[in-house]
Amino acid sequence: MADEPQATTSKNKIHRKEKQDNKAGPFAEESSFATLFPKYREKYLREVWSAVTRALEEHGIACTLDLVHGSMSVRTTRKAYDPYIILKARDLIKLLARGVAVNQAVKILNDDVACDIIKIGNLVRNKERFVKRRQRIIGPDGSTLKAIELLTQCYVLVQGSTVSVMGPYKSLKEVRRIILDCMKNIHPIYRIKELMIRRELAKDPKLANESWDRFLPQFRKRHLKTAEKTAKKNEKLAAKDDARKAAGLESVASSKPAKKVYTPFPPAQQPRKVDLQLESGEYFLKSHEKEAREQERKKQKQSEATAKRRAERQEAFVAPQEEAAPTVEEKRKRRISAVTLEAEMDGEEQEGLEKKKKRQKKHRVPASADTS
Repeated sequence: MADEPQATTSKNKIHRKEKQDNKAGPFAEESSFATLFPKYREKYLREVWSAVTRALEEHGIACTLDLVHGSMSVRTTRKAYDPYIILKARDLIKLLARGVAVNQAVKILNDDVACDIIKIGNLVRNKERFVKRRQRIIGPDGSTLKAIELLTQCYVLVQGSTVSVMGPYKSLKEVRRIILDCMKNIHPIYRIKELMIRRELAKDPKLANESWDRFLPQFRKRHLKTAEKTAKKNEKLAAKDDARKAAGLESVASSKPAKKVYTPFPPAQQPRKVDLQLESGEYFLKSHEKEAREQERKKQKQSEATAKRRAERQEAFVAPQEEAAPTVEEKRKRRISAVTLEAEMDGEEQEGLEKKKKRQKKHRVPASADTS
């Protein structure tokens, strides 16, 4: 019983190729990968390189840390038995170069763990906007990043211009979608809400064969394209025109001034100051003659301005037009015309006027009555 090998309790025993399965012997060719790492990672990699070497030796992979050129490399040895492990080792050194801790990066050697390094540096041109959107992935106190990790069962690290993700294959697609949408100015909270609803719907076996579209929220895009904005504006103008026509008013388009006809040719070039001087002959004058002409021009402008101000001041002193009093002759003519009119009137009309005058005299209030 003591000579029997103990059974391994590895979770990946079902999926991974074991040593006894390699009946063809060692690999015919050596495979290798190398990657560069930034200068600030040099100290950390030197400290943990022994742990990386031990983890890779179990799978028959040799690794090298080149501090002179700043690179890490992995290659297969004669002890390697899994042909896919070299790709896992390549992902391991990539994660280490991108700032992932060694105890987390070593998990990539398991069969049920995959990684994705998302490049976000070239998605946004403006640097300030890029920093804001990258911070939006992390959220206040890392709350957004923690929510993404809990919902997708992935490890996410935002470092520089890349986002390193480790987790199941299906979840990597969800995280990539969230990251890229965030860099396109779509907040991660919308995708997080959708993932939460999907997780709750997955618990119900009745909905396994049904579409979940009616349960998922439909988020409307607030930022419209130029063509969509123009179409909405045209619809509003058309509705306004219909309302004005119904009210019997002119349409908005007719009230606006007509647009100028577009011509592809540029306008004629305006003459330069030197050309104008050549036309007037001022260009050929001497300096003292130019000064004298300039002084004369200034005096003329001043005299015109002075005359204008004087005329404005005199306007206040102009007497308004008054009506002249009628002369003696005009008064006599008016009296004669009034007498002739009275003579022409019929006797009945004259009596009626006299009665009307008497009636008015009776109804008049005497001046003494007002004082009492």
